[in-house]
This record gives sequence, structure tokens and C-alpha cells, in this order.
Amino acid sequence: MEQAASWYALLRSGEATGKEREAWQTWLHDREDNRHAWGYVEAVSQRFSPIQTTAAPRQAADSIWSANTRTLQRRRVLTSIATLAGAGLLGWGSWQHTSLPVIARSWRADHRTATGERREVTLTDNTHVWLNTATAISENFDDRQRRLQLITGEILVDTASDTARRFVVDAPYARLTALGTRFTVHMDTSSTLLAVFEGAVEVKHAKGSRSLVEAGQQIRFDASGTGKLEPADSAREAWSRGLLVAQDIPLAQLVKELRRYRHGHLGVAPEIADLRVFGSFPLDDPNAALDLLAYALPVRIQRTLPWWTSLEVAAPTE
Repeated sequence: MEQAASWYALLRSGEATGKEREAWQTWLHDREDNRHAWGYVEAVSQRFSPIQTTAAPRQAADSIWSANTRTLQRRRVLTSIATLAGAGLLGWGSWQHTSLPVIARSWRADHRTATGERREVTLTDNTHVWLNTATAISENFDDRQRRLQLITGEILVDTASDTARRFVVDAPYARLTALGTRFTVHMDTSSTLLAVFEGAVEVKHAKGSRSLVEAGQQIRFDASGTGKLEPADSAREAWSRGLLVAQDIPLAQLVKELRRYRHGHLGVAPEIADLRVFGSFPLDDPNAALDLLAYALPVRIQRTLPWWTSLEVAAPTE
């Protein structure tokens, strides 16, 4: 895919030489995977062709991504529904393992954010909840308890005092009961991470086990159970202030985090993936964060297309 995007950018630039066109043909016919990658890049690029002639194509691309987020989600849902209806033999187990239920619940969620968006919400009991990028939550308060359901994404919770009603967060695989506390819950594709900064949180896993996570600790849990208690990463809540804090982490890990806040492809060359990174990076402007990386590390930012960016090895200076 990286090669296909590079070839596409070169050929569209009008600067390709005859030898380079021959080399592209050789690459194209060398492997079937190359032809599939080329077809994909070409098809997606055609959708962006109207913005290529604008004065600021990158800003136009960002605007289009934001405007079409809900439309794209609806199309994915309709495609999933058509697939389920056509298959006929798919049962409830298959339904539970597709993204369709998550998308449907996100639509109906009480509070949600788009990719790159962060938002603070004050609940009816005066609890403060910060929603990170691409997050959806629903609330259900009654006389016995205050309940949040984390459907997708990441939240930071600062609970308000209420002696009559406990505060719980239902996340995949476990129920979290707050004991007067401030904590974050982050879902990824296969597990959930709880980090506690004040007070304590009880984790009751779906399989019945219980764990008490106190201030300064974090724990990860998945379908198989809960992991070991570890020291909480103090930088885990910095996103609520618009910052991504890197404390001696690999470049690949930082890039993985930045992907959550932007649209399109963001890659990193294997040769630089293990470079150690320190510093604070702005989440509201991922492109500025990338420029800071290029300033501080021996890397260069290759923006092949408005939706295709990669971090490469910097050219040696003379």
C-alpha cells in the first residue's frame, strides 16, 4: 500500500520520466498484491479528485472527512445489514462479533464524539465526564445507582459525591464501581484499560472475579479475565487537556496514539519505529504534532496524498 500510494503520487504529479513509468509497470505486474493495492489507492483517490484543484487541498480533505463521518457510518451499517440478511444462517453469536451492534448503539448514545473531537459533559449529579476521540457513552440514573455504559472509545470520570447511589461504569467484560474517585477507561479492539488517579475502583469481571484498583494503579482486562495491577501512567489523562504526553515511549506507540485523532493512513517506517520519544504533542492539530516529531527526531514526514501520511527515515545531511 505504501508503494502503491507513492507510485500514484508520482504519476499524478506529471513529473514521472519514461523510465519511472516503465518501473511502475514492472512493479504493477510483478505481484498480484501490487495490483490489488494499486486498484485500492486509485479507487479511493478518485473520490478525492474534486479537492485536488482547491487552493488548500489538505484543509478541504479534512472538512470533507468531518462532514461525511455520519454518512460513512450509515453506509457501513446498511452494508452490514444487507450482509446479515443475505447470509440467512448467521445467528446471534455472529451478530455479537460484528461491528454493527457497536455502531447502532453509538448512534443511540446519549453523548458521543467524532474522530479528533474531545468534549466535557456534566451529568445530572454533577459528575464530570470527558469524552476522548471517537467515543460514545449512555447514562442510566435511577434511585439506586448512577450507571454509565462505555460503548466505544475512552473516558475520564471525576465522580460527584452521592451517598445514596453508587456510580458504576459498564465496559466490555466488566463492571466498574467507583469509590469516590477520578479514573480513565479506555477500550481498544480486544481489551479495556482502567487507570485510577484518585480514590479507588472495584472491578467485577464477567466471569466473577473481583479486583480493587487504588489510586496510582491501573489494570487491563479482556474476555479471559483481568491482568496484574501496575503503576498507573500519569500521562494517561493528559488527553483531556488536549495533550499527548510521551515519556520515553517508542515512536511506533506514539504514532498509534496519533492515529486515533486523525483520518486517513498514518504509517511509520520499521527503521525508525523503535526511536524513543519524549515530549508533549497537541492533539487538536495532529499535523503540528508530526512536524514537532520531524524537528526533534531524525525522521521526515512524507505526505504522499491528503489522506496518506508516513514517517520515514530522514535523509542524511551533508
